Amino acid sequence: MVRFIIVRVLGAIVVVWIVSVVTFLIFQLGPTLTHTSPVYYYVGKIPPTAEGLKLLTDRFGFNLPLYAQYWHFLSGILFGQSITDGVSAPIPCPSPCFGYSFRQNELVGNMLLQAAPVSISLAAGAAILWLIGGVTVGTISALRPGSVIDRIGMTGSLAAVSLPIFFTGPILLLIFEYQLGWLPDVAYAPISQDPLQWLKSMILPWIALAFLFAALYARLTRSNMLETMGEDYIRTARAKGLSQRTVVLKHGLRAALTPIVTIFGIDVGTLIGTTVITETVFNLRGLGFLSIQSIQNEDLPVIMGVTIVAAVALVIANLIVDILYAVIDPRVTV
Repeated sequence: MVRFIIVRVLGAIVVVWIVSVVTFLIFQLGPTLTHTSPVYYYVGKIPPTAEGLKLLTDRFGFNLPLYAQYWHFLSGILFGQSITDGVSAPIPCPSPCFGYSFRQNELVGNMLLQAAPVSISLAAGAAILWLIGGVTVGTISALRPGSVIDRIGMTGSLAAVSLPIFFTGPILLLIFEYQLGWLPDVAYAPISQDPLQWLKSMILPWIALAFLFAALYARLTRSNMLETMGEDYIRTARAKGLSQRTVVLKHGLRAALTPIVTIFGIDVGTLIGTTVITETVFNLRGLGFLSIQSIQNEDLPVIMGVTIVAAVALVIANLIVDILYAVIDPRVTV
């Protein structure tokens, strides 16, 4: 098991490094395709003269070879650096340093630290709801195929899949906030400061986001369980006199969960930086909102920071999935 985990961790580190290289090349070479200096997107203001443009190009090292620029970018993340626009005093940027937003006059790392807990809270809470709800409905439907429960569950799943978040979100706000008044509008607060306010601000976003994914997981679980419960080893387990609960949970569901765990890891990792619609509907300032705002402002350091953090979250989620394989499926060699 230890060797298996070490190999997967080393592989994840390599993937993160490749992501950093690709991200750097895309955003560093992108402005040159439009014959624009990257200085405009880093500093956030147009240098008044050609001399000013040259000075800032030297300050940011854009006149260096690409490998030197990449090392400056990577060393800043690993070890920190001092940042200046050539006019103001150098700004210390401790590790991990993702740069400085001169448009908003704030370190990118601080902006990410403020936005990341919102996206993580949203993705984690919704993931728990859709996993429990989807797997439960799918399992019950698979154990009683063709029954009333199965038809209700699959019909509800089909309806949920067809409803986008920008529809279900306002409906939830209309019912539970404005009409019933059960969940009054409260601003997001970190769980460490006010757990109750954090919970109130996240319940409706969790439900709206989980509603769509739970439907997908219910249909996937039902399909996998129907296939698994027809296997020979399931009939053997029943012939040995094992209880229905043991057969379903220990033998059937455990084997059926393997593809679900794969998709679950990808979904959660992807949602860390892509819950733009949910954050917009419920007025949450997460990584998705930060990325859209940065794109509109052409704030390149922030865009690069969000991209790298979202990619790292996806890699970590897949790493956890690889490790869970060895726990869930004994056929996986470690």
